[in-house]
Amino acid sequence: MRDFSWDVFAATGNIEAYLLYRELSKRHEQQEERDVTEVVAT
Repeated sequence: MRDFSWDVFAATGNIEAYLLYRELSKRHEQQEERDVTEVVAT
């Protein structure tokens, strides 16, 4: 979904697609941080 929203933004310049991309990227980074924390804690 993140790649799709970037592709839409790149093709159209649609700011809402860019904002969606940023939100999805932020969530992806947060999930990666949680995954690393879980691995370290175990």
